[in-house]
Amino acid sequence: MFLKFLRRHRKANPIFEAIGTDMHCHLIPGVDDGSPSLEETKSCIESMQQCGFSRIFITPHFQFPRYPNTEEDITRRYEELSQQLAEAGVTMKLGGISGEYRVDSGFAARVENPRFLLLGGRYVLLEFSLHQQMMGLDEMIFDLQMKGYEVILAHPERYPYLGVFSQRMEQLKNQGVFFQLNILSMHGFYGESAKQKAFQMLDRGWVEFLGTDTHNSLYTQALIDATHSRKIQKVLETHKFMNVEL
Repeated sequence: MFLKFLRRHRKANPIFEAIGTDMHCHLIPGVDDGSPSLEETKSCIESMQQCGFSRIFITPHFQFPRYPNTEEDITRRYEELSQQLAEAGVTMKLGGISGEYRVDSGFAARVENPRFLLLGGRYVLLEFSLHQQMMGLDEMIFDLQMKGYEVILAHPERYPYLGVFSQRMEQLKNQGVFFQLNILSMHGFYGESAKQKAFQMLDRGWVEFLGTDTHNSLYTQALIDATHSRKIQKVLETHKFMNVEL
């Protein structure tokens, strides 16, 4: 489903100046399934700037055992990357380092001994399995909130078991969970189902944040193409998002 975006080479239209900040991307080289190198990271950042972004938060995966990252190691790598980008003359402002935390079998222990890398000093960015829902999810979200954290769910439109009009989705919103939509979902990058759910969520007023979820230059090439979508431009014109508050 990604291949059609490889064949398009268009100049970016800087429509994402409207939100300015990307709060979800994977651009620390070699720590997850995102950018494999400094050169790829630089290329992605340059493309994101052309699309109108002026600041990014980097959010590597925390998912044991696939990505057994620690907050200390990720922070160190982020600081190294910041220095390397500055030395290379990259002007994009890095907003900070956070994480995309998978709610898995080890997540309850993480909540008991919280050590999260936060977005904007208060938000924990969570992701679910793409295949099945984790048991005990409500309790874990409640425990996070009781500890003073705000919860953002990454790309809810991509979870096949979460329907926009389902009781489960309603329950998450009633719990005060913020939703972050992947911009490329609106452009069909993840398939027709995710695209349809993305616009349904927007129609319901259930999207507080937008993110690129950039992993590599394939994503940014699709992002450049998306800057010419009239439907996405209209979303930016008619909806207000909280990215500017981070």
